[in-house]
Amino acid sequence: MLLEIRHVTQYQYAAPVRESVMELWMQPQKSARQRLVSFDLELDPPAQLFSYADSFGNAVYHFDVPQPHDRLTITARSAVETSAPTGLPEALDMGEWDRLRSDFVLGEHFDYLRPHGFARETDALRVFETEHELERLRMRDPLSAVRELSKVIYGAFGYEAGVTRADSPIDDVLKARAGVCQDFAHVMLAICRSWGVPARYVSGYLFTDRKGGDRSDPDATHAWVEVFLPSTRWIGFDPTNNTEAGERHIACAVGRDYSDVPPSRGVYKGEADSELSVGVSVRRARAAISEPEFMRTSRPTARPGGRRPSGSALAEQQRLHHMQQQQQQ
Repeated sequence: MLLEIRHVTQYQYAAPVRESVMELWMQPQKSARQRLVSFDLELDPPAQLFSYADSFGNAVYHFDVPQPHDRLTITARSAVETSAPTGLPEALDMGEWDRLRSDFVLGEHFDYLRPHGFARETDALRVFETEHELERLRMRDPLSAVRELSKVIYGAFGYEAGVTRADSPIDDVLKARAGVCQDFAHVMLAICRSWGVPARYVSGYLFTDRKGGDRSDPDATHAWVEVFLPSTRWIGFDPTNNTEAGERHIACAVGRDYSDVPPSRGVYKGEADSELSVGVSVRRARAAISEPEFMRTSRPTARPGGRRPSGSALAEQQRLHHMQQQQQQ
């Protein structure tokens, strides 16, 4: 499936600010089932782009707008060719639980086995697990357990934007019994990790199929979960839409939770309040995109050795931008 993505982010400031420094996690990944055909970033005001790979292997773009400005617009355009993942078996043998406890899995996926940020067990989550008798799922093989967990989360929470924020703790969605994709992913991550199943947060986009039952916002970013099972490697589950991640899912970045991979994050120098607006469009490409078109897309300047740039020192008071839009979605 050949898909085109347009992602526009605009920060509007109540008064001119003196400098903005931003990082972006917007480039779709390159993988066996996802071919990046083209990627382009347009900045207004214009700025020099730099890139580096973060500790999770994600492509991150960095820029600095050093002159006064009262708005900042970031337009990311991508073309991606996706393919359906290999079909999963109905179940695995119970020995998969033992394989998950191997030294290799415990060492190689240490970051995705520990609580982190928004994805951690709380008293409210333990109550949720008891209410839904989730402990019984561990009597099944890990693949069946995770598949059923995704279904339980889908049924237990309503999809409703505005109930939670980008920085909402996991207890907020548990109390409201409603939220967006980011919240459902955090609930699933915390439970999988408590079972000893490595699980990571995936930030990206979804080519939404409302007629097929998707409840995600088609004009926003999306988030889901990937779990590592020794017999299947990394596989994706989308608890927002009660489906396995497939060719309609476009992955941009992976991390321990949302805070590792917001679509954009940064600071600005100034006292003015800011207002954020975001628009996302994911559609089928009208025609195949040729290689020469890909070659014409803009290329950022890489830092020597691919290390993270330090950026400008903002000695005056800084205001943290909203960690971009909540993956509303």
